[in-house]
Amino acid sequence: MKITVHPLFIALGIASAIFGGFPVFIIYALTALMHECGHIFCARRLGYACSKISLMPYGAAALCDTDGISAVDELKLALSGPLVNALICVACAGLWWFYPVSYAYTDTVFSASAVMFSINLLPAYPLDGGRAARCVLKLFLKERVAKIALRVVSGVLAAAFVFIFFFAFSNISFLVFAGFLLCSAFEKEVPMSRISFSAQKPKRGKDIKEVMLSVNSTYRDALRHMDGSKYVIFRFYDKGNLDEITEDEMYELLQKHAIYDKILS
Repeated sequence: MKITVHPLFIALGIASAIFGGFPVFIIYALTALMHECGHIFCARRLGYACSKISLMPYGAAALCDTDGISAVDELKLALSGPLVNALICVACAGLWWFYPVSYAYTDTVFSASAVMFSINLLPAYPLDGGRAARCVLKLFLKERVAKIALRVVSGVLAAAFVFIFFFAFSNISFLVFAGFLLCSAFEKEVPMSRISFSAQKPKRGKDIKEVMLSVNSTYRDALRHMDGSKYVIFRFYDKGNLDEITEDEMYELLQKHAIYDKILS
């Protein structure tokens, strides 16, 4: 998994070190990585590929190829990150119950996870809560109307954070986050990219992985078994007949079908 680091993230780390907040910065960064690992694990389980994690000044973001994803799968994917943060909070609370002395060492871990859980569940795109809300709204509204509604909510939340900055807590983080929400609300959405994997012939020394699938398997089921370090050959057994599809052939078929289509249709 490739990890890229934004220059401002490095600058923020240096500033934290200068002003004595580097340990907290590291804890929040690791918490953000754990959050994104939750998304990546869920994506892999659902049959989607993730190429990299980007460390940004406002957090982290995993880049996953989710072309053609259903509303149900997108909802699972959106909530998987906050779920990891919730589990970390529960683990910390359990640790405090059995070993109260551990509170002094894990209180910041708990706070970081709790903050990340709360922030990401806000119904503003592209936060996880906004993605989940979009999935639900699309069941009742047209996609265009759902996007407009989420942009309005993002604007209202941004105004709320600006209000908090000026009239409650003069923490620059509120102002920065308000700017992030406004920019994200009106930024052109990056189109989904087709899931892809190596369509090359097996290289010398590359192991072959054979996978037996049901005749009713979909392309998403097949993608769950993709392994970048091995060349995959899929086999289908039905009523005494054995069909075989190579990784290259699967790639070609995927360009012409939706991810939820049956392979042997």
